[in-house]
Amino acid sequence: MSWYDRLAAQGKLTVGHPLAHQGKIVSGKTGQFVVDGPFAESKEAIGGYFLLSVKTIEEAVKIAQDCPGLPYGVTVEVRPIAAKCEIHEIAEAELARAEA
Repeated sequence: MSWYDRLAAQGKLTVGHPLAHQGKIVSGKTGQFVVDGPFAESKEAIGGYFLLSVKTIEEAVKIAQDCPGLPYGVTVEVRPIAAKCEIHEIAEAELARAEA
């Protein structure tokens, strides 16, 4: 918690929460399939997330390199927030083609 608290005190941590091991997976074009999950392999499981307020991905990587879980086999994935959902962009393009 001291790592988390330090990042929050520096104003770099916007929010962070652990994620429960159980959940549901919703799929299908109309969301008709709902199954217990997630089914990710343990090496791919997401234990939680931090939303950082930093200027560059390099700054986020530097913060991730200080994660106290790394010596115990934790993997930290660093990703920027997408400006727009890729699937939404594809849907908009298909709609524009259909209307043309």
